[in-house]
Amino acid sequence: MSELEQHIKRVNDKLQQLLKGYQQLQKDNQRQSALIDELKKAKESSMQQIESLKEQVGILKAAAGKMNEADKKEFEKNINRYLRDIDKCIGILSE
Repeated sequence: MSELEQHIKRVNDKLQQLLKGYQQLQKDNQRQSALIDELKKAKESSMQQIESLKEQVGILKAAAGKMNEADKKEFEKNINRYLRDIDKCIGILSE
């Protein structure tokens, strides 16, 4: 082989290696993106569960009569928010 052919072969081999590396990085990127999406969904689910549990704790405290002033205000705020939401729903259904 001539020196030029050897140089072309080396360049071609390096390009093939780069292409394989690029394809592997693309696959890794897709896996990482899927994992990120999955973790975001899990986080959202966990946050919803936390909010639900906080509401349950508030309800249990109210039922037990062991609420301090700050908890009472927060509980009233939540009840008022629910009532506003219900009023909005009734208004929409009335149309």
